[in-house]
Amino acid sequence: MFIRTFIVQAFKIPSGSMKETLLIGDHILVNKFLYGVKLPFASATIIPYKEPQRGDIVVFKFPEDPDKDFIKRVVGVAGDVVESRDKRIFLNHKPLNHDFGIHKDSRMIPGNIQPRDNFGPLVVPENSLFVMGDNRDHSYDSRFWGFVNLKAVRGKAFLIYWSWDKGNFGVRWKRIGQMLK
Repeated sequence: MFIRTFIVQAFKIPSGSMKETLLIGDHILVNKFLYGVKLPFASATIIPYKEPQRGDIVVFKFPEDPDKDFIKRVVGVAGDVVESRDKRIFLNHKPLNHDFGIHKDSRMIPGNIQPRDNFGPLVVPENSLFVMGDNRDHSYDSRFWGFVNLKAVRGKAFLIYWSWDKGNFGVRWKRIGQMLK
């Protein structure tokens, strides 16, 4: 119980919002100590250590329903300016170049209809994160519901320890033991 509360916790991936990094049926371990020791049930950090960085995959309490845990990638930290133009993410007015975000839907949705492909610029407030799923066309994330408070962050995902492919009723052996980037 001590280890699960303060050090590491297991989570299961229920949706495809982080494809191809995380697949439905992946079971991951999350380092809860990395971002500081928190009091259980209070979310108050008693021993701060490190804050989430851009690119970290974090588990957090979903802002619209704190009883649910969500997992997304940190795109912006406090003070960053985040914007999307035609599916291209800009961070502090420069194109964000990384291999994580994927787009499989060629349709472009105007920002006045919904923020999936076009939004911002938004400034990330103090003690907050802007997070997005790697499967950018199919992720419910900060583009839709706003910022994540640092107090809601539970930890950083670091390892896939089990992966079950429900569709093919089999283990994805190559994914087991894979460190997350």
